[in-house]
Amino acid sequence: MRAILPFLPADWNLRITTYALVIIVGIFAAVVIANLRLTARGAEPWIIVDVGIWAVVLGIVGARLYHVATHLGDYFGPGNDNPWNPFQPGSIWAIWEGGGAIFGSLIGGAIGVAIGCKLTGLRFWSVADAIAPGLLVAQAFGRLGNWFNQELFGLPTDLPWGLEITRPNSAIPEGLPDDVLFHPTFLYEILWNLAGFALIILVTERITRVAGKLIPQFTRKPFWQWGKVLGLYLIWYGVGRTWFESIRLDPSETFLGIRSNVWAALAAIVVGLLIIAVQTRRHPGVEPDVYQRGRRPGGASGVDSEDTYSDSDDDEPGDGAAELTEAAATSGSTRSS
Repeated sequence: MRAILPFLPADWNLRITTYALVIIVGIFAAVVIANLRLTARGAEPWIIVDVGIWAVVLGIVGARLYHVATHLGDYFGPGNDNPWNPFQPGSIWAIWEGGGAIFGSLIGGAIGVAIGCKLTGLRFWSVADAIAPGLLVAQAFGRLGNWFNQELFGLPTDLPWGLEITRPNSAIPEGLPDDVLFHPTFLYEILWNLAGFALIILVTERITRVAGKLIPQFTRKPFWQWGKVLGLYLIWYGVGRTWFESIRLDPSETFLGIRSNVWAALAAIVVGLLIIAVQTRRHPGVEPDVYQRGRRPGGASGVDSEDTYSDSDDDEPGDGAAELTEAAATSGSTRSS
């Protein structure tokens, strides 16, 4: 079921799904939040757009590839003779038919951010930290689209907030009574994501009181730099997704009896913990600038902190993943000694 915007004239050969609209709104919100956070640290206004274009495009590609990889039976099973043909229904390329996964989007988006940082001269970890809280807002909007589509709901429940799903729906197992209600797992995730956004802002940002109101300054506390806000995001989202995924009803590939997305959520938690642990050890001081040395527009140099920071502060932005891998290996050997 795909919810279509009802106000479009019937004779228009144009179909805009509600899901697509809320995804666009979510992306816009994430970009605005990232821009506020990045410019507060001295970046050019809206330079995040140059990075965001790469992140969004490769995020869509990653989301689709991950979805196909975890739903192989839908694309390579009986009845689908040529899934590689983009012009036939059920093609692996037909993103307009639906099918994407946030974990694939995160992987593809991270590659896009690395490319965007390479081109703009921004530091990978600075941008990752600026983007991370807004991702939760964008994902909350995305889950709202699941409500319009009546998809990705949970197991049957008799709780008072149980969701009534319009029949027929292929995700509902046969034999269930027509009046059965289901867990609104997408609602749970919306609330979890918004709570995570508020928590990350409160924990990582400097907060000031203006006219009796607490206002974030969008400048991070010294500890929450070098990718550690991204690490906190991965931990928060991974913990929530592990539970939401375990009560979802839609089919998914399993490994050792556990849904693939649960494994991905657990991996996100581990990666988040590694980022915080490794970056705390490698970078005890604050970031000297959101730009690499010598890459700030106009030739102006960034304001270095008086705190100490490692000799690898000027790594290329695209080297963030490589740096993390190397640091993880070093950290592991230290713990085992």
